[in-house]
Amino acid sequence: MGEQTKLPVGIENFEEIRSNGYYYIDKTKLIEQLLDNRGKVNLFTRPRRFGKTLNMSMLKCFFEIGTDPALFDGLAISSNEQLCKEYMGKYPVIFISLKNVEGLDYEAAKYQMIELIAKEAERFEFLENSFRLTNREKDKYTSMVTLLDGTYQMSDELLLSSLQTLSELLYKHYGKKTIILIDEYDVPLDKAFQHGYYQEMVTLIRAMFGKVLKTNNALKFAVLTGCLRVSKESIFTGLNNFKILSITDTRFDEQFGFTDKEVKELFTYYHVENRFDETKEWYDGYRFGNADVYCPWDVVNHVDRIRSDPNARPEAYWINTSGNDLVKRFIDKATKTTRSEIESLIAGESIEKQIRLDLTYDEIDNSIDNLWSVLFTTGYLTQTGLTDAGAYKLVIPNKEVREVFKLQIQEWFKKSIFSNTEQLQNFWKAFAEGNTEEIEKYLNKILSNSVSVFDTRARKEEKESSYHNLLVGILTGNADWLVKSNAEAGAGFADIIVETDDPDAGIVVELKYTKEYKDMEQACQNALDQIKDRRYQEYLLNDGRNDILLYGMAFCKKRCRVVVGRI
Repeated sequence: MGEQTKLPVGIENFEEIRSNGYYYIDKTKLIEQLLDNRGKVNLFTRPRRFGKTLNMSMLKCFFEIGTDPALFDGLAISSNEQLCKEYMGKYPVIFISLKNVEGLDYEAAKYQMIELIAKEAERFEFLENSFRLTNREKDKYTSMVTLLDGTYQMSDELLLSSLQTLSELLYKHYGKKTIILIDEYDVPLDKAFQHGYYQEMVTLIRAMFGKVLKTNNALKFAVLTGCLRVSKESIFTGLNNFKILSITDTRFDEQFGFTDKEVKELFTYYHVENRFDETKEWYDGYRFGNADVYCPWDVVNHVDRIRSDPNARPEAYWINTSGNDLVKRFIDKATKTTRSEIESLIAGESIEKQIRLDLTYDEIDNSIDNLWSVLFTTGYLTQTGLTDAGAYKLVIPNKEVREVFKLQIQEWFKKSIFSNTEQLQNFWKAFAEGNTEEIEKYLNKILSNSVSVFDTRARKEEKESSYHNLLVGILTGNADWLVKSNAEAGAGFADIIVETDDPDAGIVVELKYTKEYKDMEQACQNALDQIKDRRYQEYLLNDGRNDILLYGMAFCKKRCRVVVGRI
């Protein structure tokens, strides 16, 4: 590869990557492993953005009749000459990705499915003139790709049998059984669950999969991918020789995600070795089977970013590619016990949970235990091993995912605070009057009922900042107050300055964090001394506000201590 090899940011098409000289981390061993270990139907479950679609595209390019063998030159699979001779370019392949099959209602989603299958069928337009097909079979093909006023006209009956029919027509035309690749099979179920038509979508997919995967003599083998292993009873009823390869399976464990060795080679190639440690901290930490892997989407995006901007800091690339509704739902449902467990996770500790790998979407909300399982299978948590009782030791994989937990906790926290307007009004009143007893009572109560986001490994300044942001959030909820954070005042910067609705009054706040409860009183006094020594009150005096409250506040874990002074 030349020095100018590009990174395939957002490119999931194997042929495009190989034809245009993009950097490619070789996962072609997957082909060999699949042929050695396959069942008739193989389901890989991995979190999103872990290379599922690219691997499926690679499988299509390898097996499909008419492929360009040069796409695999120099890759691991090319060294297995006998396998390449027997399988490369030898089979018809149907490849569909269901990642865009969604809609606000069932009819809209069903049409997305119709359009997807029709467009895949259009790749095989030679079937219309195949001398190996009868006129009736050609008519079947034509009915799959017929447009009327720009809309595909597939009946329900035809839709349910469409993949089976297409595979049978290809089998008859080529005399070779068909390989079926279905990427992101569970996305339509997820969207249906979110929008209230789950049962209709389950019925549709169960019928389609039943025909093409179970009672299909034209099938060579099938590979499916998804995030969740939806229970066999709901979708894959009656499938024999059905092989499920989840994130706990040691087979294929290095074929989805980047290994340490692969990431080091990538960083050396682009001369960014000095950024390896931060990349490991932010994007590594997932464990599939016996392999420790990085999220590929994060690594590729981060390397691309730091190549053009050496000062760029790590970002939450994976988290930002879709909503984090699962974490939000989880935290909304969290009991006090669960909130304590979340705190342990954020602090870098592990918790032990029995995990169910086979859920239906409509079971997710049945219990908090099911949500633990879903967070595990979708990549928000990973495992460091099993207990003797068969429970998984769950941890947050890396810094990126820890950030999303913190963000969602803070959102939940704000919502829970502002939903109780009476208590909030009383707090603002106490804050304006210097009533330290009521201020402490309120803050201690909400801290006690919250999920702490204060990482025990964080620096003292970061912990102070977390409490600071909490208090600023509560105070800015008062629309009649002007709240300034880190305002330049006197001989420094005041933590918080509040201009209340009383034009003669104002408030200055200085916060401190302590490790020990016994030090809180002194910390409050130190905060008050700092306000006076650095003359933070001048900010308000210059505005004609002479009735000024000074607060020294100390926080330790889930406790708050407040001391008030006056000007």
